[in-house]
Amino acid sequence: MITAYHRPQTLPEALALIARSTPRTLPLGGGTALSHGQVEPVEVADLQALGLNQITKRGNNLELGATATLQQLLENEHCTEALRSAVKLEAPLNLRNAATVAGTIVVCDGRSTFVTALLALDANLTLLHPTSETVGLGEFLPLRAMILPGKLISSVGISASPRLAFEYVSRTRADKPIVCVALAQWPSGRTRLAVGGSGSLPILAMDGAEATGIDVAARNAFHDATDPWGSAEYRMDVAATLSIRCMNALAA
Repeated sequence: MITAYHRPQTLPEALALIARSTPRTLPLGGGTALSHGQVEPVEVADLQALGLNQITKRGNNLELGATATLQQLLENEHCTEALRSAVKLEAPLNLRNAATVAGTIVVCDGRSTFVTALLALDANLTLLHPTSETVGLGEFLPLRAMILPGKLISSVGISASPRLAFEYVSRTRADKPIVCVALAQWPSGRTRLAVGGSGSLPILAMDGAEATGIDVAARNAFHDATDPWGSAEYRMDVAATLSIRCMNALAA
């Protein structure tokens, strides 16, 4: 239950609110998660006035403001077709118009297509507390419950150097994928493979100097992935096929 609403006008004001343990105060971006209700009473700090909603190309990096919406990213000229596909699958249009980049990362589970793509791209997060620190997405995700309290995500950075391919399989076009695969490859040959579709988080299946064995890596990532939407054996086979399809797309 939300018991109080704050609208800070500056970052220091927002950080002071979020740093409080009593009453507990959570950052409010698009509200798609907080609007579902909280088990415990919380106050919220609305981030709308802080200018964290910009998407900026800086040299070879794309900086996504924490409160930029998924639809804003999808429509941005610097969003690649593969990333656009992952964003579009994350949520329907009405939710994409409200859901923010940072909020999606904070509440994601293993079926998040957007976060799967970000993981393949080796995205990093800038956290304020009140000093600035940068943490890799892969490091942040499994520890987010410990890392995030009292801190504010200000932006998400991804490099424009790697090429990205994204493939998925779902029961229907309206469903979240049963399996999704994102493959990023740098000019140096570095290759990162991330898979999603089950569990609590997307999985980084491979980060190597070359793409040899990506199908094996994809299979191994799903060895214990049985759930109501699909068996581990099915996911292993599909992931291997999709990883090769991604590799072929990048080689074309």
